[in-house]
Amino acid sequence: MAQVGKERKVPQRKCIACSERGDKKQLMRIVKNKDGEVFMDPTGKANGRGAYIHLSEDCLNKAIKNHLLERSFKASVPKELFDKLKEELLKIEK
Repeated sequence: MAQVGKERKVPQRKCIACSERGDKKQLMRIVKNKDGEVFMDPTGKANGRGAYIHLSEDCLNKAIKNHLLERSFKASVPKELFDKLKEELLKIEK
């Protein structure tokens, strides 16, 4: 029997670019796994070190300009990942 009136807490995460907190579902998770691969994780469940970023042009440009993903993961991030993030941003804006 389900409890009525019991709301679940929505997980909060902080964007690495603007440092604002937001609902986990509103941010894109980027992961670096044990093998050193860096990739987007739309499910939010992949194993590895995660960093979150708003899919907004301002946050994305700030992350690229200031090398924030590289700093978070202490590793280089492939340019293709930023291209994929820009594609996702364009899909959302349409």
